[in-house]
Amino acid sequence: NNLDQKTVICEIVESMEYDTFKTFADWEDKTQEILALQAKWKTIGYAPQKMNVKIFERFRAACDEFFKRKAAFFKSVKESMAENLEKKKALCEKAEALKDSTDWKETAEILTKLQKEWKNIGPVAKKHSDAVWKRFIGACDYFFAQKNKATSSQRSVEFENMTKKEEIIKQLAALDASGTTDETTSEQTRALMKEWNSIGHVPFKEKDRLYNEFHGLIDKLFDKLNISASEKKLSNFKSGLNKGDNLYRDREKLVRTYEGLKNDIQTYENNLGFLSSASKKGNTLVTEITRKIERLKGEMELVLKKIQAIDEKLNEE
Repeated sequence: NNLDQKTVICEIVESMEYDTFKTFADWEDKTQEILALQAKWKTIGYAPQKMNVKIFERFRAACDEFFKRKAAFFKSVKESMAENLEKKKALCEKAEALKDSTDWKETAEILTKLQKEWKNIGPVAKKHSDAVWKRFIGACDYFFAQKNKATSSQRSVEFENMTKKEEIIKQLAALDASGTTDETTSEQTRALMKEWNSIGHVPFKEKDRLYNEFHGLIDKLFDKLNISASEKKLSNFKSGLNKGDNLYRDREKLVRTYEGLKNDIQTYENNLGFLSSASKKGNTLVTEITRKIERLKGEMELVLKKIQAIDEKLNEE
């Protein structure tokens, strides 16, 4: 009968599982069901008089509950989308502030993190979606395009530097093969070392090969020319200096080392005053300390030259 049919419709509406409606589409699908049930309700005749008003109020209450919950969901989503839009605008501002940066590595890392953060932010209203995305990705794309240009240019310079260093290696190999050990050879070797040290970065994968070839030849020539071990160390140190390194920090370390050596020498020299040169034991100890002092002075001189080398490199910047 009519009451039974209307009761079934009420039960259908009342049994809606609201917790499962997560999207606009979910709510729209159920809205169509509700509208269809309302249309069907109208086709059913009256229920018995004493139940007619009661069953209608039950149906209306169930429908009202549905539309109240739907309105609350839509309001919540709109508020969430508005918050998401503000978050995405904030990311746009951060990306735009970084797009002209030339600190390629650090900025690339930051922008990559911003892109991941963007993905974790929920949706925004369709009318804003395309515009805010284009704004954000536009800033990111601009930076990475500039980075690619600069990196390409840098790679070109690095390959030029590699060619220059390979030419120096060829010249050193020719000097080594000549077998001559005169002053001219010594001067040419030093000149090539100086030229090598003035050349900038090379491709990373070629760095060790070039370094080993260069220093292998330098060591052989130094041995032939009887150049001191101290000068070898200084040469190796200079060839390892790069403008991009933290030269100020290295300089501070060397200054501390220099002061430490200076203090050690002072201590040994003071100790000499307490030793008796009359006894054999005293003579042996005096000789040992004197040698230590000479060795420390040599180390101190090398450290000083390293400091001077850093100063020269800093003055180039």
